[in-house]
Amino acid sequence: MNYVLVTPARNEAAVIGRTLESVVAQTRPPLRWVIVDDGSTDRTAEIVLEYARRYEWIVLIQRPHRTDRNFAGKVHAVNAGLDVVKDLSVEVFGNLDADVSFDPGYMEFLLQKFEGDHQLGVAGTPFTQEGGYDSTRDSFEGENYVAGPCQLFRSQCFREIGGYVPNPAGGVDWIAVMTARMRGWKVMAFPEKRFHHHRSMGTAERGEVSAMFSYGEKDYYLGGSPLWELVRGAYRMTKRPVVGGGVALILGYTWAAVRRVRRPVTPELMRFHRQDQMRKLRAVVHALAGFKRPDAFRVATGPRAD
Repeated sequence: MNYVLVTPARNEAAVIGRTLESVVAQTRPPLRWVIVDDGSTDRTAEIVLEYARRYEWIVLIQRPHRTDRNFAGKVHAVNAGLDVVKDLSVEVFGNLDADVSFDPGYMEFLLQKFEGDHQLGVAGTPFTQEGGYDSTRDSFEGENYVAGPCQLFRSQCFREIGGYVPNPAGGVDWIAVMTARMRGWKVMAFPEKRFHHHRSMGTAERGEVSAMFSYGEKDYYLGGSPLWELVRGAYRMTKRPVVGGGVALILGYTWAAVRRVRRPVTPELMRFHRQDQMRKLRAVVHALAGFKRPDAFRVATGPRAD
C-alpha cells in the first residue's frame, strides 16, 4: 500500500527540521512528500530544499506571501500539494503538519492498520506535547477521532467526504473526520504509538488563553452543545493556565453565540456531533457516579453512523 504526504508550512523554520528527520527515517517512506511553503518569511523553504536535493520523493512548492492568516489558506495549500500528485495512483493520503515528530516505524504501523481493515477511512494516533500533555489522558475526543497535525485518509474516503472544507475560521480537520464518521467510515486513533506536537495546539502566532478563546468560538460554529461547552470549560479550569483557559473557552463560545456566527456545518453533521457529545457526557457521568475516573480516551468510543 502506497501513500503520499502533504505538508503546509508557514514560518516553521524553528521546528520543521524535526518533521523532516522523522519522515526521511521512516521504514516505509512516502511515494511523494509535497511540502507547500505557504508564503513563509523565514528560512522554511531553504531548510526543505536541503532535503529535497537529497531525497527525490520530497517536492517543495512555494506560494506567494500573504498577510492574512486563516485556515482556508491551509486548505488551499493542501489542495496545491494534492494537485502535484494528482496523476499518481495513491491509496492513502496524509496531511502532516510541519511541527510534529514520530518514530521510524510510525507510518508503516498506520499503513498496516489500513491494510488490515478495509472499512478504516481515517487513521492516526494520540499525541503528546510539552509539559506532560498526552491526548489519551487530557482530551475527551477519544479513540474515534484523529487529531489534525497528522491525519491519514484512505483515498476513497477523502474523495467521498469532498476533502477539506476551506473554512477561514478553522475546524477543517475536525469537519473532515466527523464527516467521515457520519458517512460510515471507521475513524481510529491507535494508542500503541504517539506523535509529538512541538507547539501547543492552536497557539501558532498567539498565546494559550487567546487560543482557548478561539477554540470556544470554534466549538460554537462547529455546532457544539452549550451544555458540553460548560462542562468542557469547567474541566479546563483545572488545567494550565489555571482558570483562565476554561473561562476563555466559555467566553469564546458565548461571544460567537451572541454574534450568531455562521456555522459551516450541515444540520445533519451538527446533529451527529451533538449526539456524540451527549453520549460522551452520559458515559462520564456514569463513571463518576460509580466513583470511577473516566477513561478520557475510551469513554468516547461509540458506534459509527449507518
